[in-house]
Amino acid sequence: MATLKSLFVTRLYHAALGDTVDQSELEASCYAIAEDDEAGQAWCEENGYPGYTSYASLTDLGWRFPIFADVIRALDAHVAAFAEELALDLDGRELKLEDIWINILPEGGSHSGHIHPHSVISGTTYVAMPDGASAIKFEDPRLPMMMAAPARRKDADETLRPFVYAAPAVGDVLLWESFLRHEVPMNQSEDDRISVSFNYSWG
Repeated sequence: MATLKSLFVTRLYHAALGDTVDQSELEASCYAIAEDDEAGQAWCEENGYPGYTSYASLTDLGWRFPIFADVIRALDAHVAAFAEELALDLDGRELKLEDIWINILPEGGSHSGHIHPHSVISGTTYVAMPDGASAIKFEDPRLPMMMAAPARRKDADETLRPFVYAAPAVGDVLLWESFLRHEVPMNQSEDDRISVSFNYSWG
């Protein structure tokens, strides 16, 4: 009798960020920072980034607005739980926040597929997800090696699909290992899709 088991599983952590973070204050802070961040606005324009990101301009969100300090404290706990789930041997060191940034994606905006090199755990917490806002799309990391493989059937189990979509709610956090390629398809909502993304490195 044949047996089947899953090998080399890629895990996705999904939870509520926590009630210590005021989501309405977080959304207002994201807009306030975006409005004042002239360097970030200029970078987005120069690089053809739709909407706004603080990725290339601000490195001190936790100091700049107290609400981001609340977010970081909540994220630290989630990342520690995920590291435990992944059975990571940290050798007495910690996973530490490396960077954190705001993303405001307007109608028609998208973010093409990418990974987060030089990090261990990456993730996003969701601040505004209006109706029609795009889910995040994850790609099977083995996909480039499936050279002659036929496509999967449409009814294939989620664990066998080459792409998986996750549609989090406001106040949710998603975590994944940083090698996992992901993208944000086009935002089809008339309203902004707002998220806060981050990386944790092995300190």
